[in-house]
Amino acid sequence: MAVTDEAIEKIKGMIVSGALRPGDRLPKESELASGLGLSRNSLREAVRALSLIRILDVRQGDGTYVTSLAPQLLLEAMSFVVDFHRDDTVLEFLAVRRILEPAATAMAAPLISEQQLDALSAQLDALGAAPSVEELVACDLEFHRGIVRCSGNSVLCSLLDGLSGPTTRARIWRGLTQEDAVARTLREHRAILAALRDRDAEAARSWATVHIASVEQWLRSTL
Repeated sequence: MAVTDEAIEKIKGMIVSGALRPGDRLPKESELASGLGLSRNSLREAVRALSLIRILDVRQGDGTYVTSLAPQLLLEAMSFVVDFHRDDTVLEFLAVRRILEPAATAMAAPLISEQQLDALSAQLDALGAAPSVEELVACDLEFHRGIVRCSGNSVLCSLLDGLSGPTTRARIWRGLTQEDAVARTLREHRAILAALRDRDAEAARSWATVHIASVEQWLRSTL
C-alpha cells in the first residue's frame, strides 16, 4: 500500500472507530504523525486528499477538523465526479433516477405538509401554460428536489441531487425537439402533486415513474 493510502486508511480508522468525531480537531501534525507511525509528508498528503472529499476541513491558522460528515457534504464529491459523465451514459443515470426518485416520492406522501404542497402548486402556477424549455427544466429540478426533501431521508436527497445534473441537458433537448414535451411534463407534475395531496404513496410512486420513464423512452428512441 502506498504511504499516502496507508495514512488515509489510518485517519479513516480513527474516524470510523470514534476516536475522532464530527467537529473534532485533529492533534498537531507532529503528534498525529508520530502516533500513527507516519511521516509528516504522507500525513499532509492524506489530509489534503481527505479535505478534497469533505472528510476533513483545513482551517488556515486554526488547525484541521473533522467535518460534520453530513450526507449532503460527503456526497458533493460524487456530484463533482458525475459532472464528468459521457453522453452515452445519460440513459444509465436516468435508469438509476427511475429507481430512486419514485421511491423518494412515495416516502414523501405521508410526510409532506399542506404548506409544502401549496408551495409546489404555486411554483407550477407561476410557470403558466407555456413556459420556455429552460424555465420548465429549472422548475422541474426544483419541483422534484422539493418533494425528495420531504422524504425524510437526507442520503436519498443528496444522491438524487447529484444524479440530476447529467440528465438536465437531455431534458432540455427533449423540450426543444419533442412536440408535446412541455405540456406533458406539466400534466405529469400536476398528477404527482395530486397523488401527494391524496396521501396516496403508490399513485405518487407510479406517476413519478411515468414521468422519468417518458424522458428515458424519448432519449432511447433518439439515440
